[in-house]
Amino acid sequence: MTKISLTYLLLLFAMLALSSCASKNKYLYYQDIEEVINSESQSKLFETKLAPDDLLMIIVSAEDPESAAPFNLFSTMTADPKNPARNGQMTQQLYLVDSQGKIEFPIVGSLIVGGLTKSQAIALIKDEINKYLTNPIVNLRIMNFKITVQGEVNRPGVHSIISERLTLPEAITLSGDLSTYGSRKNIMIIREQDGKRSFARVDITKADFINSPYYFLRQNDIVYVEPNKTKINSSVVGPNITIGISALSLLVTIIALSLK
Repeated sequence: MTKISLTYLLLLFAMLALSSCASKNKYLYYQDIEEVINSESQSKLFETKLAPDDLLMIIVSAEDPESAAPFNLFSTMTADPKNPARNGQMTQQLYLVDSQGKIEFPIVGSLIVGGLTKSQAIALIKDEINKYLTNPIVNLRIMNFKITVQGEVNRPGVHSIISERLTLPEAITLSGDLSTYGSRKNIMIIREQDGKRSFARVDITKADFINSPYYFLRQNDIVYVEPNKTKINSSVVGPNITIGISALSLLVTIIALSLK
C-alpha cells in the first residue's frame, strides 16, 4: 500500500468517525399518521379557559342600542399631539380578570369567569343581563393571548395571537420552524393553570401527539425546543476542532513516514 493511498484511507476513516448518519426518524414529523387518524381516538373539541390576568373585550348589543349602552365600557381618548385625528375618540375598555378570577361588570357587578371557557363565560354574562335586557348579544374576546417559543427555532420570541385556538405546530411555524439542531422528540411545554405550574414533553415525530392535551396551547404557555445531541456535542467540540484536526494531521504524517 502506498503512502498516498494510506493517507487517503486514514483521512476517510477519520471523517467517518467524526460524522454520523442522520436517521429520518429523528427529523420527520407526524410519523404513523395513518394509524392515528384511522384509530378510534379523536381530538376533543378544545376551547380556551379564561384565567387571571386575561384582558377581555366584552361587547353587549341588543335590538335597542341605547338600552345596551350601560353594559358597555368606553373611555374618551385624551389629547395626543402626535395623532390629533384621534382626539376625543371613544375606545372600548377592557376587563382584567383578577387573581380570584373575577371581573367587575357594569350594573351586574362581580362575576367569576376564571376557569370558564369562552362560551361558558358568555352564557353567564348573558344570563345576568337577561334580567335587564331582552335577547342580549354578548361578544367576548381575549385581547392578550400570547405564547413564548424559545430554544432551537429560527425565530424565537413572544407571539401575540388574534385567535384563541393555537396548536403546537402553529406556534412552531410562527417561529420559523425548528432549526436543524432542534430536538423534535423532546419539546418542553411549561403551563400555568389554576395557580399551579406544570410541564410536559412532546415528541412531534410521533403523530399521536395530536391527541395530547398539549397539542392545543393555552395563553402564556412557554414552548422550549431543546438542542439535539449534535448541537450539544458541537458546542464541546467546536472550540477544540482546530487542535483536533492538527493532531489528526500529525498522526497521519507519522504513520505515513513510518511506512516508507
